[in-house]
Amino acid sequence: MRSAATRQWAGDAPMNAVRLSWLYFKVGAMNELQYRVNFVVQLFQSAIALVVGLVVLALVYSHTNELNGWSQSQLLCVLGIQILMGGAIKTYIQPNMARVIDDVHDGKLDFALTKPEDSQVLVSVREVRIWQVVDLVSGSIVLGVGLSRVATSVGALDTVAFGVALLLGALMIYCFWLAIATASFWVVNMWHAVELFDGVFATGRWPVGIYPSWLRFSVTFLVPIAFAVTVPAEAVTARLGWETLVFAAVFAAALFVGTRWFWRVGVRNYTGASA
Repeated sequence: MRSAATRQWAGDAPMNAVRLSWLYFKVGAMNELQYRVNFVVQLFQSAIALVVGLVVLALVYSHTNELNGWSQSQLLCVLGIQILMGGAIKTYIQPNMARVIDDVHDGKLDFALTKPEDSQVLVSVREVRIWQVVDLVSGSIVLGVGLSRVATSVGALDTVAFGVALLLGALMIYCFWLAIATASFWVVNMWHAVELFDGVFATGRWPVGIYPSWLRFSVTFLVPIAFAVTVPAEAVTARLGWETLVFAAVFAAALFVGTRWFWRVGVRNYTGASA
């Protein structure tokens, strides 16, 4: 039976996670605001990526009226969600997991593991790239424009399903990155994972249904881009069935439990600078 102190800590864990996230967000924001020229650079990079995406989309639909049942306006929604999700990943998830990989390699993860907080929560919120919110804003604008042109009406349930699907997709991407970061406890050279993920994530600009079966399986279950982009797009365009959303919730829960266990195994096998 757990002690009263343990039960109290478990009950306070969500609040501790929120408190730590907000604390590190403020610190990260203050650090980023010292280098405001980075905002101009990020604005330029995001503008180029957006223009390229729109041009490619226009070129494709100059030869067809629909792509695997998706209209141009619906594909615009997919593009907006992909940009928005990419911004969220590069604001919080990817920087923190990349830092874990660096800390493991340099033997500096001890500084996080020895603190009186849940180590997984701590390593997941230490870094924030505030200027990546440019992608959050631009993705939201593209999504809004796409929705304004979609002929199908989007109801309240579709909106709720979209929000749930978006959160589940972000959770799955976080779990994927946590698994990659944890693997660095055994595999030294994991830095290539950042570039590899960026390349694979670009497939999210198109619905996974257009890809061959082997690639569709890969970007659904190996790298859960389909759940992070296509499923929310299906929800916001009134194409999503409730069975898919339920499956996404079950899959996200299984991923979270599995990667949580994997992280604990990795921490037990970690040999840092203090060893």
